[in-house]
Amino acid sequence: MKRREFLHSAGLGLAVGSVAMPAIAQSNPEIRWRLTSAFPKSLDTLFGVSESFAKRISEATDGRWQIQAFGAGEIVGTFQAFDAIANGTVEMGHTSAYYYLGKDPTFAAITSLPFGPNARQLTAWQYQGGGNELCNEYLGKFNVYAIPAGNTGAQMGGWFRKEIKTVADLQGLKFRIAGLAGEILQKLGVVPQQIAGGEVYPALERGTIDAAEWVGPYDDEKLGLYKVAPFYYYPGWWEGGPSTHLMFNAAKWNELPKRYQAIAQDAAMYGNTEMLAKYDARNPAALRRLVAAGAQLRPFSQEIMDACFKLSNELYDDISSRNPDFKKIWDSLRAFRNESYLWLQVAEFNYDSFLIRSRGRG
Repeated sequence: MKRREFLHSAGLGLAVGSVAMPAIAQSNPEIRWRLTSAFPKSLDTLFGVSESFAKRISEATDGRWQIQAFGAGEIVGTFQAFDAIANGTVEMGHTSAYYYLGKDPTFAAITSLPFGPNARQLTAWQYQGGGNELCNEYLGKFNVYAIPAGNTGAQMGGWFRKEIKTVADLQGLKFRIAGLAGEILQKLGVVPQQIAGGEVYPALERGTIDAAEWVGPYDDEKLGLYKVAPFYYYPGWWEGGPSTHLMFNAAKWNELPKRYQAIAQDAAMYGNTEMLAKYDARNPAALRRLVAAGAQLRPFSQEIMDACFKLSNELYDDISSRNPDFKKIWDSLRAFRNESYLWLQVAEFNYDSFLIRSRGRG
């Protein structure tokens, strides 16, 4: 190659480089965000999703997108997280939509409804049944965009100071339980109480409340509730597979480069899997320790389950008759859950049932 041709080619290369570099920088901007979690740092499995998400975001962007995670109360409290995200006080947060059902019962449908889908079914509905699209269509009214990021699996029914065998035993029971489950139980004579997690133990100890639900063995063990309310009931029919979400201020989300949005989707999906895996791995040993320490496992009676199931469906019909947003999501959820069981009862249920019976026989 002649010297003049070489210099000409090199010049073109420099020109291309001078144009490309700003484009690369623009697609990988330096961003600093704050994330407010609705969960305290002491709940390592729930709060851990925020930490895991922030770490993976940083690693995938070579540190150009940094997210600092704050626990509940450090910026705003648990029940103020959604508004802080919506109004731009923070760019994003990790929370459960049903904490905000005071705004609209549709928020409960996004997280978990009594007798709703289990964790596996909910994930399938979210990603393959149009669930994420339906939820974001609704949340968009509040300037929020959400991605599923964690599921506890089916929760426990809570800690009781006395045995609950019949519907009549629920009369006058002061029960720390919130949301639509509280409305349902109230129809059976329960007196629902909303109490922060840190106040549950002293309230049970003093007899201010008679029972309290939390999450499941791993998280419940930390509260020490078995010492003052030994009867540990199951299942938590009000949370068969509750989903937590990473929620973004929609304007901030839309400003992100497409590459960063894709990275966030992948990091959230990792958190979605990680949380359930942690609970499934840690709950068995925690349950064994609780029983050894005096917890007495009890199933809710068929009478109580049937009564609550009937009242749940009546409540959903009532809400649906006057709330089209709730109806749209609930109709989709219910249809997906029912169709899903056509398959799950054939293979999964029988497979699990056989192994559970075999384990019992040694």
